[in-house]
Amino acid sequence: MSKWKDAGILLLLTFAALLVHGYHPYVEDAEIYLPGIEKKLDPALFPTNTQFFQSHANATWFPNLIAASIRITHAPLEAAIFCWHLLAIFLFFWALWELSGRCFSDRLARWAGVSLVGALFTIPVAGTALYIIDQYFNPRNLTASLGLFCIVKTLDRKYLQALVLMLITGALHPLMAAYAFATSFLVIAFDQWDRWRAARAAIAFPFGLTLAPPPASYHEVAVTHRFHYLLRWEWYEWLGALAPIAILAWFASLGRKHGQRNLDLLCRALILLLSVSLVASLILSSSPRFESLARIQPLRCLHLVYIVMFLLAGGFLGQYVLKGFWWRWIVLFLPLCMGMFLAQRALFPGSPQVDWPWVNPRNPWAQAFLWIRSNTPKDALFALDPYHMAIEGEDAIGFRAMARRSMLADGVKDSGAVTMFPPMADEWLRQFNAQKDWKHFQLADFERLKAEFGVTWVVLQKPGISDLNCPYQNTVLLVCQLP
Repeated sequence: MSKWKDAGILLLLTFAALLVHGYHPYVEDAEIYLPGIEKKLDPALFPTNTQFFQSHANATWFPNLIAASIRITHAPLEAAIFCWHLLAIFLFFWALWELSGRCFSDRLARWAGVSLVGALFTIPVAGTALYIIDQYFNPRNLTASLGLFCIVKTLDRKYLQALVLMLITGALHPLMAAYAFATSFLVIAFDQWDRWRAARAAIAFPFGLTLAPPPASYHEVAVTHRFHYLLRWEWYEWLGALAPIAILAWFASLGRKHGQRNLDLLCRALILLLSVSLVASLILSSSPRFESLARIQPLRCLHLVYIVMFLLAGGFLGQYVLKGFWWRWIVLFLPLCMGMFLAQRALFPGSPQVDWPWVNPRNPWAQAFLWIRSNTPKDALFALDPYHMAIEGEDAIGFRAMARRSMLADGVKDSGAVTMFPPMADEWLRQFNAQKDWKHFQLADFERLKAEFGVTWVVLQKPGISDLNCPYQNTVLLVCQLP
């Protein structure tokens, strides 16, 4: 009965997190991950520039898994993605609950830890350009829970189960799985050191991979993604990377003092992982010769570090401060949740807090993209402001993901794909340079894009230009067909 009660509370936390942090299925990195699923479901989509999302899609089983679930259930894509998002959040809360149980015996401490992480889903993780859990479905949300389950099984010394979970995690997101694997490995190493006083296990990280030199154009893309390079971080981002070492060291000492061995092992493993990652990041940021290697992003281990750090912080608060006093819980969590809610409203002001799959969008950019999906040929090639995802009111909605049409390379998400896959740099730069000074384009410029790249449609902000046939318009945009 207790397990069913726990599951019910986890389900309530899932819906609470949805309302606090919001849901926006087509924003930010969904522009990279969703087209891979859409292409699996309909191969006729995206005949042009598939490399800018297929480079990620081909590296994982994520699009295959989601597309297969949609084929089996015959569910609409929007509804399926929404259900997967809820499932990913629920699994993450479940994993947090299990991991907290390996560190704390007190149930209130466990719930406080789980709740604190849930309240902080969309807090920035230092300078990594990551959240703990995103407001849209992507493989990071799914692999976060699988990685935590892997650590749980490692603490339980069920190594075969941990290995199976790690293989599944790696198939969905190899980079994020590497940090959970490294943490599990270090937990085992510290455990054996403490138990048998054996020689320390040698630790090797894949930061010295030998890669072919990137094209010269790669530098122009790389410099726009400063979060790859530690030496370009702001001082407060450095603080966000260094402070967890001191905090985890404090938690480890508390764990040793109170006989919480798993907590101590986990903290020591993460301290070493983060320390090695900081050194590796400094090296990769120190010289242009390492520019292409910086895409390995060793400091993305902070994603896992933040999850565990907040889980343990909440656990200690629950055990020693909150206890059974309900008003203390309200004093802590109500302002925290309200602050996160308001931050999300400020981040996506033109969209509702939750983009329910059965409700028509109110954002004019989203409305135009849906019209394009229903009223233009699948082989159409679009051009629009290469920085449209950064325009105020656009709310970071990805064109490809929502309109399901090909477009010329953009300067926001396609450039991110290029930083991970340098051979695409030349083509990205050619298309991006062709769209420079977009806001001053005239008919001759659009005709040049048609002649050079085969562009057939454009999306313009009002008032647009004359001499174009624009079958759709709303308060903000025009969708025009080139003559």
